Amino acid sequence: MSDNAVLRKELVALLKGGNAHMGFDEAVSGLPMDRINEDVPHAGYKVWHVLEHMRIVQWDILEFIRDPNHVSPAFPDGIWPKKGAEETPAQWKKIVKAIRKDLKALEKIASDAKTDFFGPIPHAKGYTVFRELVLAADHNASHLGEFVTIRRILNLKPVKEY
Repeated sequence: MSDNAVLRKELVALLKGGNAHMGFDEAVSGLPMDRINEDVPHAGYKVWHVLEHMRIVQWDILEFIRDPNHVSPAFPDGIWPKKGAEETPAQWKKIVKAIRKDLKALEKIASDAKTDFFGPIPHAKGYTVFRELVLAADHNASHLGEFVTIRRILNLKPVKEY
């Protein structure tokens, strides 16, 4: 296998999770829908806010890669739900579905042999697709770890015990 193929394979694995950190599907599985609006102690946000933040940032990174006219949301108001905002189980499912969809799109970019990882993104000199893919994976891993920890703290049927 060529170095390029190995790199693509490892980037996809990093985006999916499951090696050094839990994957998205495992982290969100079995969450009781009647608890998605529960406040996270000492955090100033609710359980569902973490996933909505992940969704927005992952979408932003994906659009930054593929759309030269994309404008990122303002920080922090555009990337975090409003304090106290609540969601329905139906909206939760839309958030989860959107994260999965955009994650698949990032995986497709990573696995596409035509993707130039290290050349500058044409509309964003100084940025590379490689940087953005690693950024998305890193951001997701960080917040998935936070999300699983929140589940454990709130006794929301933690998915794994160590």
